Amino acid sequence: MGNDLDGEDYPAGTPSRWPAADIAASWRRELPEVRTESIEIITPIWRIAKVLADERRRTLAKLGIDPSTLDLLSVIRRSGPPYELTTREITRRTLITAGAVSQRVARAEQAGLVERSPSSASRRAVSVRLTETGHGLVESTVRQLLDHEADLIGSLTAAEHTSLVGLLAKLERALVPSSPQNPTEGERASRHH
Repeated sequence: MGNDLDGEDYPAGTPSRWPAADIAASWRRELPEVRTESIEIITPIWRIAKVLADERRRTLAKLGIDPSTLDLLSVIRRSGPPYELTTREITRRTLITAGAVSQRVARAEQAGLVERSPSSASRRAVSVRLTETGHGLVESTVRQLLDHEADLIGSLTAAEHTSLVGLLAKLERALVPSSPQNPTEGERASRHH
């Protein structure tokens, strides 16, 4: 059971019957000393994120690929020819542990999507390269996923799109400062496809 502060009091996949402005107004009435300016920003972002996450899960399930495999194949594909990265580079770009990368690579290798080999950069490094099957799967998946997600934001005009991109980037920079543990802005923006 949720509460109307975080927007959880509505069935999954349906819009809230409590617009964020109404929630903020109610809290200003009930607790006039409490700052409520975040509600009209964070509540819609939270709701939109939930809808988009659910939509992405359904879309990837239809396409027959799990998010972690897509993440692995995408980071290798985005690196450009020869579509090969060391496991250390994959760990840095995906922000998951080396152990998790090793598991993902093992699963993808078993499925014939990648192949491992000793890296020419270092004796201890392992390179992971997309196979022809993996290359085809990631390209097909990304094309269909991004086309579908472009439709999801199709109600925005070009000017609204540009404005929203700038505002979200500013908010993200304020909340997720770049550091050695965090990806660069470009990596954050392109992460999952």
